[in-house]
Amino acid sequence: MTAKIMDGNLLAREMRAAWKGRAQHLAEQGSQPGLAVIIAGNDPASRIYVRNKAKACVETGIYSEIHEFSENVSQDEVIRRIQELNENLRINGILVQLPLPPHFENDKVFASIAVEKDVDGFHPYNVGALATGNAIFPPCTPHGVMHMLEKYGIPVEGQHAVVVGRSNIVGKPMALMLLQKSATVTICTSKTRDLAEHTRRADILVVAAGKPRMISAAMIKAGAAVIDVGINRLPDGSLTGDVDFDSVKEKAGYITPVPGGVGPMTITMLLCNTIEAAERAQTQC
Repeated sequence: MTAKIMDGNLLAREMRAAWKGRAQHLAEQGSQPGLAVIIAGNDPASRIYVRNKAKACVETGIYSEIHEFSENVSQDEVIRRIQELNENLRINGILVQLPLPPHFENDKVFASIAVEKDVDGFHPYNVGALATGNAIFPPCTPHGVMHMLEKYGIPVEGQHAVVVGRSNIVGKPMALMLLQKSATVTICTSKTRDLAEHTRRADILVVAAGKPRMISAAMIKAGAAVIDVGINRLPDGSLTGDVDFDSVKEKAGYITPVPGGVGPMTITMLLCNTIEAAERAQTQC
């Protein structure tokens, strides 16, 4: 068996083309969607991500602003900028690029974003509302994963889904979104004993642990859908996921590559959320 590759690049292009029309419609009515990105510090990967997001905005018809701060900027200064953007009618979505400098309290920064502009889905309201399925905007990465499952016709209802990783950004919201679709969900952490015992039971396996190639073919069920959220840079500069792609693809039914799998969908969901925020703002005018 060779797994079907879940092409995130292809799906992202299809979705962006559809949503670009919605952005153009808003622009024609004088309400072009707008996204503001906050970045603090000099993390090279973060700067690449921000540039990619800005480029994607241009391609989709979204106005974008990048607000850059130094590594030693105070948290209060960044929050004041966010509060200004909350009042800016030109801006429909606000994204804070992670990681923030060590002296920041992420939760306080996220809480300062207006809920209706929280297109990354990290505001405490949106995080909590995931439990009832009523988040205004769910976090972009798990949201993108759910779209991939739907696009490839992978059933979720009644399936056993295993999520490896418990971060507030991916692991926890991913588990809640799968649960909302009536999957039986197991969450594994770095402290889980005999991880393979759990992963081998998964019909859907989502891995977001940040450990290169930690999931081998021996750790999955034959025919499983394997979603690799991890992205790790190796000493030679190449990128790899949390799944040993070459071995697992010979046993899985579906698998996402790294790069080119979940990553493009994360940015796409950010764009979609920003356009949706602009549509909501227009209806309230």
